[in-house]
Amino acid sequence: MKILENKTALITGSSRGIGAAIARLFASEGARVAVHGRDAEALAGVHADIQGAGGKAMQVRADLTRFDEIEGARRHIEEELGPVDILVANAGGNTVSPGPLEEIDERGWRAVMDGNLTATFFTLKSFLPGMKQRKSGSIVTLSSAAARRAHPRSPIPYSSAKAAIQMLTQHLATQVGPFNIRVNCLAPETILTEGNQRNIPPPLQAQLAETHPIRRLGTPEDVAQAALFLVSEQSAWITGAILDVSGGAVMSL
Repeated sequence: MKILENKTALITGSSRGIGAAIARLFASEGARVAVHGRDAEALAGVHADIQGAGGKAMQVRADLTRFDEIEGARRHIEEELGPVDILVANAGGNTVSPGPLEEIDERGWRAVMDGNLTATFFTLKSFLPGMKQRKSGSIVTLSSAAARRAHPRSPIPYSSAKAAIQMLTQHLATQVGPFNIRVNCLAPETILTEGNQRNIPPPLQAQLAETHPIRRLGTPEDVAQAALFLVSEQSAWITGAILDVSGGAVMSL
């Protein structure tokens, strides 16, 4: 029997990168997967990959900064695939360049906070009532190594939002544990997504790899395998954990 047989999973921000890798892996392990994103062409590609490999999937589109749209997506998923057993709140990103705090404008700050922290909050708010009613569920949030490693060139809004997601995860884990719901967080370091492969020159990739005890950068598949562990019964007594997927570049007590 596959690890996620008869489970329904939603992975937000799964049209490409880490989210797409998680969606493909979960489907290969038997889950019915709702893939979510804004890029219709990329979303259709992930959906086709899953269906072509014999998996079951559907596409959903919703602005995660609008609670009413998330609620609509939730109802659509429940009608097509059934109640969500596994939620991976992966959607997020950064649009503000590193620089002095006083040079960050309000629009950039709010956009990054909304796209990461608020989107995660609204997603959890939508799906938690059903999980609590069923007394079952596994949730993974996505943070970043930037949340645990201060640096003068770190993008402050992004790092702050991701650090807040870690605390949100741990507070929520204490609330919902009695309902048999587990909530954990992944904190990836530099991952060779399609975008990073394009934007980080090979010499810099090699330089960055040397900062890791495991002398390579991570891949979306590395993060997907960690997500699979956290939502599976293999981690049945783990909740409130922040797992650094960093090749050893981040080590926290």
